[in-house]
Amino acid sequence: MHAIVCIKQVPDTTEVKIDPVRGTLIREGVPSILNPFDTYAIEEALRLKEQFGGKVTAISMGPPQAIEVLKEAVAMGCDDAILLSDRAFAGSDTWATAYTLSQAIRRLGEFDIILCGRQAIDGDTGQVGPGIARQLKINQLTYVCKIQHIDFEKKEIRVERLLEEGREVVESRLPALLTVVKDINQPRYPTFKGIRRASRMEYPIWTAKDLEGANPAFFGLDGSPTRVVRVFTPPPRSGQTEIIQGETVQEQATKLVERLLAEKII
Repeated sequence: MHAIVCIKQVPDTTEVKIDPVRGTLIREGVPSILNPFDTYAIEEALRLKEQFGGKVTAISMGPPQAIEVLKEAVAMGCDDAILLSDRAFAGSDTWATAYTLSQAIRRLGEFDIILCGRQAIDGDTGQVGPGIARQLKINQLTYVCKIQHIDFEKKEIRVERLLEEGREVVESRLPALLTVVKDINQPRYPTFKGIRRASRMEYPIWTAKDLEGANPAFFGLDGSPTRVVRVFTPPPRSGQTEIIQGETVQEQATKLVERLLAEKII
């Protein structure tokens, strides 16, 4: 069993600043952390490894300091970790990010399952995981809250998806990509042994030249089909409030219903 976990380093702040010229996040001088949703993906991959054997590879794309999140993944129990870092990757939107990660996964060779967090807390799009699946032409199972059954020999998986209206059970063939929600597990803490291993481990850094067969035109800002045109704070909502008067709650409720019917809201 070979599980690949895609993780991201994100700003540890709600005061995210945007470069007004490039329309990209300013990461210099901003404290960063491992994307919280990705910890659940790491944990689920480690549980699969404990049950079926095999290995877990963590992969991330970002500046050189993103190695810190790979160290955290290794400290939790991942076997290998790879960083994609190159000026050519800078400014990537979700499409270019998914393309670059998919090219790296192709270089890794055979795999059984890819796990990603539901979304990153800086962009909140939830698009990169499905984008990777599309680039690799494999099935995607999003918002997974439980793996009910998985058989790596028969290439079968059955999961529960957490939706707004309830839960959905879906079956798929492997390999597949899963994006997981926090309901799926409780991430473990790094062990002392894992922290020591992570601090001594060498982390391969792949650049654009290492992704043989990839189209350089699809990397970075130039390869991104979307652009941030403007970032602004929307004006506060204006409106009026009215308190429904009545001697009893029932009288207030009746007046409220009559008002809603009169305004054709219901």
